[in-house]
Amino acid sequence: MKKYKFIKISSSKKIRYLINKYKKKPYVVFLHGFMSDLEGDKPKKILNYCNKKKIGFLAVEYSGHGKSSGKFTHGNISKWTKEVKILIKKIIKKNKFILVGSSMGSWISLNQFKFFHNQILGFLGIGSAPEFLENLIWKKFNKKMKKEIRKKGIYHLKHGNYEYPITYQLIKDGRKNKILNKKITSRIHVTMIHGKKDEVVPVNYSKKVLKVFKNANKKLLIIKNGDHSLSTKRNLNKITTELDNIAFNSI
Repeated sequence: MKKYKFIKISSSKKIRYLINKYKKKPYVVFLHGFMSDLEGDKPKKILNYCNKKKIGFLAVEYSGHGKSSGKFTHGNISKWTKEVKILIKKIIKKNKFILVGSSMGSWISLNQFKFFHNQILGFLGIGSAPEFLENLIWKKFNKKMKKEIRKKGIYHLKHGNYEYPITYQLIKDGRKNKILNKKITSRIHVTMIHGKKDEVVPVNYSKKVLKVFKNANKKLLIIKNGDHSLSTKRNLNKITTELDNIAFNSI
């Protein structure tokens, strides 16, 4: 059974999260992607894995996403990072945990190392997209698009069947959250999973993440026919297999 809960982190902000009942064990912390939520297949699959292994699970839904309060256009990497930090402190407390970040969730995960360096046992990235705002959005905007976002503060970016409201404050905040030039010295197991047919985030982003970790036991798994979401049954099984490898070597 899924246990969605809400936590009030300020007078105007309620964050939705998902946990299981194993509170005194190491945890797996799942962080979703940009404009995603906790209704997807990945949190469900990882929750089932944690229940089976009798370890803790926490998934956080950032403000402006899903059923959490707040407007999406008011959010940014700094705010979402802070919300995750607050929930880890309140729920996981001093317990150890493994981070699992999907797409933008990998960026938010990498930001947690500066707060929880000694508690993080391992990291699994799925279609990782650190610094995507500058490199995959802003740099691809033409002059007209850049002019509009500077003038109006927002640009509605159409991509496939989706429309993303990209705010100028979001782009500027992304620049304050550079992570690929940092070094993380944790001696942990780090695995990046990336679809070879990912048309949203190139595979080299996962390679860039691995370079951040100086002393980790590193692995890159490229899934031949995988897309960005990696949500087919087969790919979800691969994700939990890799998570199990990290857990086996860390817990």
